[in-house]
Amino acid sequence: MANPFLAPSTLPYELPAFADIRAEDYLPAFEAGFAQQLTEIENIAANPEPASFANTMVAFERSGRTLQRVAAVLRNIASADATEEIRQLEQTVSPRLAKHQDNIYLHPELYRRIMAVDESAEDLNGENLRLVSELRKQFRQAGAGLEPAGQKRLRELNVRLSELATEYSQELLAAGNAAALHVADRALLDGLPEEDITAAAEAAREAGYDSGWLLTLVLPTAQPALEVLTNRETRRRLFQASVGRGEDGNRTVFLAARLAELRAERAALLGYRNHAEYVLDSQTAPSLEAVRQLLAQLVPAAVANARTEAGVLAAAAGHDIEPWDWAFYSEQVRRRDYDVDLAQLRPYFELESVLHGGVFHAAEQLYGLSFEARPDLRGYHPDIRVWEVRNDDGTGLGLFLGDYYARPTKNGGAWMDSFVEQSGLLGQQAVVVNNLNTTKPAPGEPTLLTFDQVVTLFHEFGHALHGLFSQVGYPRFSGTSVPRDFVEYPSQVNEMWMLWPQIVEGYVRHHVTGAALPPRTVDKIDAARLWGEGFATTEYLAATLLDLAWHSLPAGTRIDDPLSFEKDALKDAGLDLDLIPPRYRSGYFKHVFAGGYAAGYYSYLWSEVLDADTVMWFRENGGLNRENGARFRTHLLSRGNSTDPLKAFRDFRGRDAEIGPLLARRGLDGNERAIS
Repeated sequence: MANPFLAPSTLPYELPAFADIRAEDYLPAFEAGFAQQLTEIENIAANPEPASFANTMVAFERSGRTLQRVAAVLRNIASADATEEIRQLEQTVSPRLAKHQDNIYLHPELYRRIMAVDESAEDLNGENLRLVSELRKQFRQAGAGLEPAGQKRLRELNVRLSELATEYSQELLAAGNAAALHVADRALLDGLPEEDITAAAEAAREAGYDSGWLLTLVLPTAQPALEVLTNRETRRRLFQASVGRGEDGNRTVFLAARLAELRAERAALLGYRNHAEYVLDSQTAPSLEAVRQLLAQLVPAAVANARTEAGVLAAAAGHDIEPWDWAFYSEQVRRRDYDVDLAQLRPYFELESVLHGGVFHAAEQLYGLSFEARPDLRGYHPDIRVWEVRNDDGTGLGLFLGDYYARPTKNGGAWMDSFVEQSGLLGQQAVVVNNLNTTKPAPGEPTLLTFDQVVTLFHEFGHALHGLFSQVGYPRFSGTSVPRDFVEYPSQVNEMWMLWPQIVEGYVRHHVTGAALPPRTVDKIDAARLWGEGFATTEYLAATLLDLAWHSLPAGTRIDDPLSFEKDALKDAGLDLDLIPPRYRSGYFKHVFAGGYAAGYYSYLWSEVLDADTVMWFRENGGLNRENGARFRTHLLSRGNSTDPLKAFRDFRGRDAEIGPLLARRGLDGNERAIS
């Protein structure tokens, strides 16, 4: 059989031909892709004609198509279905990809031609002019201006960092599987919904246990079962299993320290004081100091709110609480004071109903989209489903893939990625995927989601829309290829529709009786929205400032005791709270040590400033309707990085973002609110 990566797929929208892809196809395709792009680069560099926008910039954008095809598939598979064969392949390929990138961005003649293009003489503007400026900046940040000795060390660092990030990811997957909590006595699972108990029994069998139940771990510190397990000892064991990942024989904390040390050295080599400043140089935030100022002004109020919440919880419990008690008693207080029991809502959140009647329906109402199931198109695993997405005039927009179930070969968490990115230059439309990690039910049983999982489903689909709506010329600007501190903004806006009245009525139905959610329940949820925000903001800020602490290290720093470093960093930030660990600790902070968010976890909050202001705009202008959707799509979602993202925001909003809506949303605006 011909290698399916060596030519564009003939399937709709160039969906990878997963049915034809064999494990042995990857490495030859990478070899061919490396060789092909290097030949293309040499041809650009050796062109005897003067450097022009067409023969240099555009030619560069056209290069590397074979490599892009195979790399996109491996990147997705390595996160979503990492068999032992795939893990070994990733270990082999990752350092070679790093070397290949250096061969391009440290190519002296290519860099000379990139810098020689005279944009003023060619009268460039718009996206063309942005391509020139962004490419030049990328080459400079990649070290193209370094002397040979500096470039040699940079190459070494890039390869080693790639190896360590891959190792961190794979070690974390193994640590998470090893830390899953096996329970032998069913009574110890009291409070856990019956469908979760059934799924836990199935998980135990799949993991090789003869009997019992296995509680698998999600990526963040907080585990959903902690909200409902009545047995305090089971809660303690589950919590400690979560926070202990990366310790007790697992190596991720030491890999984290080494990654931070080498990133600091690389930043210094490139002329920056630390890795955080290197990262911030290509973000929308103006400086590291600006980010620190924003975070610092939020910490005191968040911690004060969290301490007040802790007092309420202790009173409800009748004793001092421990970290593993927080979620359990928080839900009790929510039920008592707000008459809201989020755990009892699960029967109303059946996956198919949420997806079709909620997530898809909101996109239909706002943007006129339609979603046609394509069972004839195959994903990379039997669980994956494929939909063709169409505009209101019937024209095809792209493909959406959904991969919603956890499995031992899949990383925890939730994410969006692309197999094909939209590009006018290449004549391509988007093929995007959403990944979640819901527990797969027993055959014939419904998939019931928690409230937080529904939020996540809407969130990740916001990323998917950002990719699908892209209307740019050059692939490097496509869809979600925007600065890291802007990329979460559209996805956070999409969460708004989850509880919008005209959407709720279409999907929140009891999966057995078909009964609608009682009319006042959404009002109660809204009234209770500030309950728990002290905890949520504090655990987020702790993770964010831990990220910045690791990535503000000066070159030459050596961290021999990563856990002591973590403890000291949290203490310095005023966030060393025994009751509230960071949302992610160093041993399982995949976002920053193996996920592209290094020194960028602040981006969720930075983006939320834009998000909260945008939600206010929608509410002030009629909410969910086609006119508003068209404005948001045209002025923002379709632009990718083809224009300055903050300019795109101003084009949509009519002004710069204001922080007031965010502070009010999180209860940090200083207004007095009653907490029972």
